[in-house]
Amino acid sequence: MKARTLPLVAALMSALVIMPVQGQTAAPATAAAAASAPVVAHSPANPGPGWYKNLVNLDFVKKQAAIPKVDGVLLIDSRPAARKYDLGHIPTAINIPDTQFDKLAPTMLPQDKSTLLVFYCEGYDCILSHNGAHKAEKLGYTNVRVFAEGFPGWIAGGNLHAVSVPYIKKLIDEKAPMTLIDSRPKARKYDLGHIPTAINIPDSQFDTLAPKMLPADKKPPLYFYCEGVTCVLSNDSALKAIKLGYTDVKVVPEGYPAWEKAYGPGPTAAAAGAAPAAAKAPAMEAGKEAGTISVASFERIFKETPDSVFLIDVRDPKEFDTGTFKGAINMPVSTLEKNLDKLPKGKPIIFFCGAGARSGEAYDMVKLYKPEIKTVFLDADIKWAKDGTYTIKGK
Repeated sequence: MKARTLPLVAALMSALVIMPVQGQTAAPATAAAAASAPVVAHSPANPGPGWYKNLVNLDFVKKQAAIPKVDGVLLIDSRPAARKYDLGHIPTAINIPDTQFDKLAPTMLPQDKSTLLVFYCEGYDCILSHNGAHKAEKLGYTNVRVFAEGFPGWIAGGNLHAVSVPYIKKLIDEKAPMTLIDSRPKARKYDLGHIPTAINIPDSQFDTLAPKMLPADKKPPLYFYCEGVTCVLSNDSALKAIKLGYTDVKVVPEGYPAWEKAYGPGPTAAAAGAAPAAAKAPAMEAGKEAGTISVASFERIFKETPDSVFLIDVRDPKEFDTGTFKGAINMPVSTLEKNLDKLPKGKPIIFFCGAGARSGEAYDMVKLYKPEIKTVFLDADIKWAKDGTYTIKGK
């Protein structure tokens, strides 16, 4: 009997020893599998911790961000002002940074608690808009939504990029390279006051004026504004500029009314002098070589106050006929010396050609024989098309 039970006891003892070992070897495999599991990104289909319950998509927001501004709707950007909102936001949105919600909400949110409030911030990984929505609900607002895709989703959808008036003021103060365009009517609006440095291309005249007033280079930034969030002119002009191939087009939805409220009235046509002859060009900035005008300075004058200078093309007539700057006079350098007395007077002269050599020769000739005449020349490679468009590259 004992002989038969010994093998059974030995087998049982062996199983008891092996079972813990097997359990210990299985645990690391389970942990490794958990560690290698992919992290699931948050989205409306998979809301993150703290997300607000009522979400809306891009199509919904596009309808609420329309200009003229939709009544009964308020878009709220929950991101920091200077680092995010000022540089780019959804048109018509106001800025209530989440960190300042308790301070700003009582004065910036509407008294009507049934107003549709749409909060957004920096995308799926940003909790700020959800925080703002929860706080608004606690204040008694009954129609609160969150656009979880936020500003990145708005831009990815091909929509217009808005910037704030304080951001435009910062660019002007820093003399940053940009073209600021007032899309309002000239006599009734622009001439009565506009944002400093802005040129005027009324939206109704965009197709006529844009080719000669907008920069030839399609990459530098363009900023369009008009008469506030009820005015569609700047949006319409911005979309036209994009169709022309400009790649960095933005709008300033709050426009001139916001500028005037924050910084006072802008310059007027009357302040520049009633008589056209009194208009002065922006200061001429010298180029690298003595006697030259920089390309940037020339383009600023050509766009803003073309009537304040004389433009003289010193190329041959057949070259002149293929295209030149609007308003230019043709005086070939080969005939200039005998026609010095025919040079126009009363305004500075800018000589130009296609590469800078002949225009420099014209400048030297006038300085020698008629030093009293104020002249400069463009030392640049320039090419024109028949329609008046051009490319220019300084040397």
